[in-house]
Amino acid sequence: MLKSLLASLGGGIAVMTLMTGASLAQSDAPFRLIVTHLEAPLVPNSVMDLAVELGYFEAEGVNVELVRVQQTPSAIAALQSGEGEMANIGVDALLQVIHNGATDFRAVTSPNKSLPFLIASKEDIATPADLKGRSFGVGRVGSLDHSLSSKVLSSLGLSLDDSEVIAIGQPDVRGQALLAGQIDATTISIGVWSELPDTEGLHVLVDQDAYYEGAPVVNKVNAVSGDVLANRPEDVEAVIRALTKLSREFAADPQKWVDAMAKARPDVELDTLELLSKAFVGSWSVNGGMSASELNFTADWLYDTPDFEGMEKLPLDQWVNFAPVDAVLAEIGTEDGMDPADR
Repeated sequence: MLKSLLASLGGGIAVMTLMTGASLAQSDAPFRLIVTHLEAPLVPNSVMDLAVELGYFEAEGVNVELVRVQQTPSAIAALQSGEGEMANIGVDALLQVIHNGATDFRAVTSPNKSLPFLIASKEDIATPADLKGRSFGVGRVGSLDHSLSSKVLSSLGLSLDDSEVIAIGQPDVRGQALLAGQIDATTISIGVWSELPDTEGLHVLVDQDAYYEGAPVVNKVNAVSGDVLANRPEDVEAVIRALTKLSREFAADPQKWVDAMAKARPDVELDTLELLSKAFVGSWSVNGGMSASELNFTADWLYDTPDFEGMEKLPLDQWVNFAPVDAVLAEIGTEDGMDPADR
C-alpha cells in the first residue's frame, strides 16, 4: 500500500512539475489580443478567433482574450493605452503610429498577410493581355485596388493604362457592374466573388495567389509594444506558436477550417465556406507571415503613396522584430512551399 501511495505521489509530482514548468513559462494574466472585427471573418484572419474556440492558445499555456473594436484607430488607441498586449492592425497604421512617436511598437507576426483580392472578368478575356482596350472597374483612380492591380498587371506584362479605367465604387458595386456587363473586368475580394448570385459568362482571370505574387503587399500584422516584448516574451511566442500551428492545420486540411467556421458562423452557407477554404489553401501564415522581402516591398509601396508623402522610410528593424517568430520556428521548424521565412 505504501509503495502504491508513493508511486501515485511520484506520478502526481511529475505531472505537477510539468504543469508548473508550463505555467512558469507564461504569465497568469490575460493576454489581450485586439482585433478589428466583431465576429470571425471570412478570411484567414479568422485563425485568431478559431485559436480561442479550438483551444490552441490554451494548449500553449497563454490565456488569450480577444478585445473587439470596430476600427483600426480604436485598436491603436487601445494598444497605446495598455488596454491590450497585441493588436492586429494594418502595416500603414503601424508605420504611421511609429512616425507619430510610438517608436517602440513592432510587428511580430501576421496571421493574414494578404488582401483576398482577385481579378474577375468576362470569359472572352482569356489572359491578362486581353484586357487591352477593355473596361476595368476600380474603386476610384488611385485607390488601393487600382494601385495594387496596376502592379499586378504590370508584373504580367500589361499596363492598366492600356485599359479603359472606370471609377465605380465599392467592391460589391464593382461585382454587380461586372455581372450586369457594364464593365469587362475588375478587382474584387474572393468574398464578393463567392456572393455573386450567378457567375455564368465570367471567370477568375487572376486568382488570389497570382495576385499576391504580383504585388506582395502585407496588409495586416500583429504588433506589440516594447514593454510587452520585454516583460512577456514567452506569451508573445506562445501566441505566435498557436496561430502558426493552427494555420498549418488549416493549410493541410481545408475541411478543418470549414468545420470550425460552420460553428463560429452558422449564418454563412456551407458551400460558401467550402469555396473559400479552397481559395485560402496557399494563403495561410504557416511560418508566421513575416517574409522580410514582402515586408520591404510593402514599405516601399506605402512610402510611395500620398499618405506617406514627405516621410523618410523607416528601416525594417524600426518597425519589425523577427526574434519571437524566429524562436517559434526554431522550435517547430518551417514549412516549405508557401509563406517564405526569409530574413
